[in-house]
Amino acid sequence: MIHTWYIIINPTSGMGKSKRNWKKIENLLNKYEINFEYIFSNYSKHETELVKEAIRKGYRKVISVGGDGTLFNILNGVMTQQYINPLDIDIGVIPFGTGNDWTRSHKIPRNLEKAIQIIIAGKTVKQDVGYLELLNENKSAYFNILAGSGFVGHVVHKTNKIKKVGPLAFALGTLLSLAGHKLNTLKIHINDEIIKTKSLLTIVGNLKFTGGGMQLTKNPDSLDGLLDVTIARHINKPTIIGNIFNLFNGKIVNHRLVSNYKTDKLKIEIEDNTNSFVIADGEMIGKGGYQVELIPLAVTYIVP
Repeated sequence: MIHTWYIIINPTSGMGKSKRNWKKIENLLNKYEINFEYIFSNYSKHETELVKEAIRKGYRKVISVGGDGTLFNILNGVMTQQYINPLDIDIGVIPFGTGNDWTRSHKIPRNLEKAIQIIIAGKTVKQDVGYLELLNENKSAYFNILAGSGFVGHVVHKTNKIKKVGPLAFALGTLLSLAGHKLNTLKIHINDEIIKTKSLLTIVGNLKFTGGGMQLTKNPDSLDGLLDVTIARHINKPTIIGNIFNLFNGKIVNHRLVSNYKTDKLKIEIEDNTNSFVIADGEMIGKGGYQVELIPLAVTYIVP
């Protein structure tokens, strides 16, 4: 086992801020006499391969330098490697992404030195992880924060095209999605119940924030062994526009057309021909129906 920290930097995170600030991070790590090796990812999902190789070599402490997408890729590497129990890997985060919803949920500051001090302190928590599988495609993913479909999938689809505008990309993506999104007709299997409905969106949450600060689930808790589910039903476009701010302050979950559930698994089937983009932690997974289950206390993170 190698006791050195293995640091994975996504150079494109935060519109390149992670790469531009690497020397500052490196100086702080040296200031605190932290032993580390580092590597930059070179392409989409490269972090998944890098963390698998690091674990194979004997590294057991990993730092993600980037945003939620970088951490998502590292999580999927940790969960799919076959060398050791995923819980034996300590994962720290230095946030540099567009949304940074995982660090926002865990109250990890964007201040570099403070984030590094949290990693040095070494307090850990075992977090629940979600696992999503598409029903009609051979695709799956583990997620930290949230999975979902419908309007939120269209928002991510649009946002990915305009990420260069920075933190406002999520809000702009939301507005752009209003024009082209149609309600999906769903059959939702949850808690021995089948719900058939037209739906604006379905959200399966594990942490409080998503989409750069949106609060779309009512009582998410990444330690309770349950997923927090939000189903928005026949909500029309004027109602969406009138509730834009409620997406960010959390009040949307109390709308009369929104239902909230707790469960450890669910399945969603699409009953019509509408496009339904499926996302996890802000990353596009595919289209169509899917199923999700919770894996309790599956991964170890360093938190304040």
